[in-house]
Amino acid sequence: MKKEYPICVAGEWKKTASPLDVINPYDGSVAGVTFLAGADDIERAVEAGAAAFEELKKYPSCKRADILSRVVKGIMERADELARTIAIEAGKPIKDARAEVKRAANTFQIASEEAKRLGGEVLPLDVMEGPEKRVGIVRRFPVGPVLAITPFNFPLNLVAHKVAPAMACGCPVIVKPATKTPLAALTLGKIITGAGWPPGGISVVPCPSALAEKAVKDRRIKKLTFTGSAAVGWRLKDTAGMKRVTLELGGNAGVIIEEDADIDLAAKRCAYGAFSYAGQVCISVQRIYAHRNVFERFTARFLENVRALRPGDPLDQTTDIGPMIDEAAAERAEAWVKEAVKEGAKVLVGGKRQGNFFEPTVLTGVRPSMKVCNEEVFAPVATLSVFEDFEQAVAEVNNSPYGLQAGIFTNDAKKIFYAFEKLDVGGVIAGDVPTYRADNMPYGGVKMSGFGREGVRYAIEEMTEQRVLVLNL
Repeated sequence: MKKEYPICVAGEWKKTASPLDVINPYDGSVAGVTFLAGADDIERAVEAGAAAFEELKKYPSCKRADILSRVVKGIMERADELARTIAIEAGKPIKDARAEVKRAANTFQIASEEAKRLGGEVLPLDVMEGPEKRVGIVRRFPVGPVLAITPFNFPLNLVAHKVAPAMACGCPVIVKPATKTPLAALTLGKIITGAGWPPGGISVVPCPSALAEKAVKDRRIKKLTFTGSAAVGWRLKDTAGMKRVTLELGGNAGVIIEEDADIDLAAKRCAYGAFSYAGQVCISVQRIYAHRNVFERFTARFLENVRALRPGDPLDQTTDIGPMIDEAAAERAEAWVKEAVKEGAKVLVGGKRQGNFFEPTVLTGVRPSMKVCNEEVFAPVATLSVFEDFEQAVAEVNNSPYGLQAGIFTNDAKKIFYAFEKLDVGGVIAGDVPTYRADNMPYGGVKMSGFGREGVRYAIEEMTEQRVLVLNL
């Protein structure tokens, strides 16, 4: 019998009348069984979150920091279990799953430290004649219950990036994990409740999308933080009313390879950035632009690295590429590649599908209007194009409805700063692929990639509001 994972409703672990089989994308087996929350469960979670906020507002920073430190310890004590859970529910190669667990622990560690740094400022108000005796004190205060809607691709660390900042500043949080990968989030919920966070301060409730959307409208929810598709994210923003909203909606990240770049490094990192977790990463390398003088050399090295990637069982330590999350996702990737070929693109490697597996695929001869360039493919597919000068390449990267992150390989500082000023993205990664992310850096995008920022300190700012006290001395 497969392991059951009760859901967490305001600290109460319960089963419902709606069991949910979580399917292993690799072999179709049942990875575990959890349950769908109903309308009464969501109401209880919201009601308890609003009540818990009154308690959490009084927690001193040292208490919040201590609980977060205990969460770090709990994650590391169950690191092997969590990594295996991620591998079997998400199809993520075990070595990548282990890295995700370490990152999640690091995210909570950063939050523990930031909880003690949540300060403010003293503001002189004598900026004109008259109020010379007045001074302002500015502090941040938590906004209230947070609704966190998370995706399937990082079922632990992207939950951590919403929960840890909320805990650091004293906000209750209700997590709606992806129903395809809820098991790691539920395990994290166990760790958080065991660390001493109050019962109403955390709920983990897999549920139908309609119930989550109803919660988005609830006035007791003060903050929505969503990671997922652009279509869903912008619709939720429209229904969120007056509450604060952070949207992280993915992209089709571009990389520029200049002629002075370290080609071996660029080729190796682009292969990693394009095909890690079968390309199912918001900042996966999707569009590569190489200078004409190094295009052939880069292409040869890049394809060597791509062909060396090993597909297989996610639980095998030697596996580089696992399955996509389901067959429908793989079929969509296959259809987009075939459509691009029909429109004139050429497949340099890959292009074939077998069940949930889609081969690492590189296309050239593409045009910006093709789906594989213009939309988020979210699959192991990368395009390769040539450019003549750097400004043209920057313009090509900007020729997209998305703007999450971009990468540049060059040793020219002027070009790096030109890109930093001109690229319409949330982050520019110089000397590496856009797939790079550190958990303390501001992370988020512009245009259809969303708005607001994650990264623990920056997420805390999104979950708090400034208040000023003016003293007339």
